[in-house]
Amino acid sequence: MTSTHTLAAAHLPPIHRDPFDRILIAQAEVEGFLLLTVDTTILQYQGPIRSV
Repeated sequence: MTSTHTLAAAHLPPIHRDPFDRILIAQAEVEGFLLLTVDTTILQYQGPIRSV
């Protein structure tokens, strides 16, 4: 985790309240990683996120 990830997480819409999940979402967006999840709340975010 970097300061860039932390700043990106702070600027995410307040859809998900779990700070760990917000960091995962921010890391996927910043690094261009594909985030795979079954969490329907995470799936509401834009970016490289897919349901499994």
